[in-house]
Amino acid sequence: MKKTIWTILVILAMAILAACGSGDNNNTEQGSDNVEEELKAIEVDFDVPETAEAGETVNLQATVTYGDEKVTDAEEMEFEYWEKGKQDDSTMVDSTNNGDGTYTAEVTFDQDGVYEIYAHTTARDMHTMPKKSITIGDGADSEAENSD
Repeated sequence: MKKTIWTILVILAMAILAACGSGDNNNTEQGSDNVEEELKAIEVDFDVPETAEAGETVNLQATVTYGDEKVTDAEEMEFEYWEKGKQDDSTMVDSTNNGDGTYTAEVTFDQDGVYEIYAHTTARDMHTMPKKSITIGDGADSEAENSD
């Protein structure tokens, strides 16, 4: 009799463990879709030339994607630039939405120097702000010569 009870308990325990195990597999499979969805983020491919001359018009372009989808309806896409070391004196420039996932603006830098540029982008309830640099004219070299 004791052997039968132990056998039934062992079989019952194995059945419970098997049921829990298969439930976890289902949750894991369903969870993998959620994990994949959670891993999606907005990406901004931000194009800025490395150099330009003072007074020259510089084209800034950002291509915004969410996974494989081009984002044509970003809530915010503006460029912020400043001369290196002078971020408190930054300038914001609204971009033009080209309707194909690209956002553009034109900027003219009046003097030589190294400038930092953020592409402030908000889309799909996410915000990102990649940063690039551009050297205008002689850049930092002329600043170093002027300070001697």
